[in-house]
Amino acid sequence: MMRRSRLAILALLLVLLAACGIEVPPAKADYVGRWEADGMSLLILRDGSVSYQRLRKGASIRINGPLQAFHGDDFEVGIGPMKTVFRVSSPPREIDGSWRMTVDGVELTRTPRR
Repeated sequence: MMRRSRLAILALLLVLLAACGIEVPPAKADYVGRWEADGMSLLILRDGSVSYQRLRKGASIRINGPLQAFHGDDFEVGIGPMKTVFRVSSPPREIDGSWRMTVDGVELTRTPRR
């Protein structure tokens, strides 16, 4: 019985933590989508869910969490003190029918929406 209580409390805490983010503001709607480059993938959903994966020099980095804030073009993802700021040197823009954005020095292309 004690174990079930602990699991229920843990599940509740995880739900509450996941809900601590913000939705993507209308002014930043161009950020929403799946962005990709060799070795890097970034998914930003309208509800503020963010999933990031990068393979670099044999190491894999994964970050999954809620969007916390935008600071100019940069955006912050995470929970509590465990946050990551993604540096956007070139915000989403359309070039010859293709959407591009440069994040942490990598030019990403948004994949077509399905």
